[in-house]
Amino acid sequence: QVHLLESGGGLVQAGGSLRLSCAASGRTSSTYAVGWFRQAPGKEREFVAWISWNGGSTAYADTVKGRFTVSRDNYKNTVYLQMNSLKPEDTAVYYCAADPDNYYASQYESHYDYWGQGTQVTVSS
Repeated sequence: QVHLLESGGGLVQAGGSLRLSCAASGRTSSTYAVGWFRQAPGKEREFVAWISWNGGSTAYADTVKGRFTVSRDNYKNTVYLQMNSLKPEDTAVYYCAADPDNYYASQYESHYDYWGQGTQVTVSS
């Protein structure tokens, strides 16, 4: 089992920044790839970014490319999502998810075995 806990969400004005954290506990001795997803009110959950188990590979949704950066510190068992130049359309609950069996992560939710509870990000205009 891998338990994930997101933090760092909040209210920010458009153009501002936030850094989300995804802290893992449990079976953290295993390597795991991590994805970030988000769900806005009334919409389906969507892919945001992923990072490979050693941080060597990353991928981003086109909507956040150039504004968001995913990174990780495996000594702290924590993955980060740095969000800059935030827009009102970035408002959503942000989730991290872990895949303990693969080097690469995926944009597809079915790829992941473990999910956090989410953290709310609200961007005001």
